[in-house]
Amino acid sequence: MNTICIDPAQDPIWQQLVTQHDSTVFHSPAWIRVLQETYPFHIRAYVLLNEAHEPTAGIPFALIDDMMDSRIACLPFSDFCDPLVRHFDEWYCLADKLLHNGSRISLRCLHNQTPVTDQRFKQVGRAKWHCVDLQQDEDMVWQGLQGSARRAIKKAKRSGVSIRISQDKDDLRAFFELHLRVRKYKYRLLAQPYQFFEHIWNQFLAPGQGTLILAVHEEQIIGGVLFLEWQNGLYYKFNASNPDKIALRPNDLIVWEGIRYGQKRKLHFLDFGLSDWEQEGLLQYKRKFASQEKTISFLRYTPEGSPSATETKLRKLFPQLTDLFVDASVPDTVTEKAGNSLYRFFT
Repeated sequence: MNTICIDPAQDPIWQQLVTQHDSTVFHSPAWIRVLQETYPFHIRAYVLLNEAHEPTAGIPFALIDDMMDSRIACLPFSDFCDPLVRHFDEWYCLADKLLHNGSRISLRCLHNQTPVTDQRFKQVGRAKWHCVDLQQDEDMVWQGLQGSARRAIKKAKRSGVSIRISQDKDDLRAFFELHLRVRKYKYRLLAQPYQFFEHIWNQFLAPGQGTLILAVHEEQIIGGVLFLEWQNGLYYKFNASNPDKIALRPNDLIVWEGIRYGQKRKLHFLDFGLSDWEQEGLLQYKRKFASQEKTISFLRYTPEGSPSATETKLRKLFPQLTDLFVDASVPDTVTEKAGNSLYRFFT
């Protein structure tokens, strides 16, 4: 097998590969362009070619070179990104190419368990993943929801919550500000740069490959979910809501409208994305809707001498900086700027 290295954001060979494999939105050229345009990552892909010079397998990766150790992520800031391989031999060829760099390598696998069996990689974490089958008719999906979900959707409607499909970037900014406040005040975390969401808008929503569904109450946006489309799937990527309006149950209504949106688009499934293993509240919320639950495996190859003493010190420093910038006394504008500067290091 011949191995080549390409730019997966632009090379038609990658588009051919992801079309013929069971790829996800995180393999898509559009998602890779979002990462390239937002962060200073050098993103490439190794691809195996057969004798006819056709792609048979591949893996995208980011070479990250900053103040910490050089490292490889497949791919950063992606819920998961399985290697597109069908056999262990294909995985072995691609993994050998990655290992040749001599850097630490991290990847997250959901649908392909081949790397999990590779003893060179250790499982260092795990998360939950949920999915909704959209190929049933609407009544069957409705009846498949847990009773608490159906009651919450009905309550939102009775309370006067309405749904709006976003049409302009003013809505995107309003959604981001909700997202930033949830990250800051609920989870005490920095938010991704706003530029990241602008690039998602340009790469997905503007071409009609995604949507921002908003919940509105008394002319105020109180919640939203950013959905991305790829091939036959709809991906629930970001959620944000006004904590003072949670009792109106806007999130449940948005998810239901997202399900209906996906069915109208003739999509096969709604990918609910990653949930931290310990986030029991979030897990219970997604289980109200989901028809499938699986585990995402976090894998890592660690070369001898990694991490360095410098990286170890910096890894301890970043949580302290985060705590400073998400303190309630810090203006949200400053917290946003901190995310712009620091978020790229959280890989």
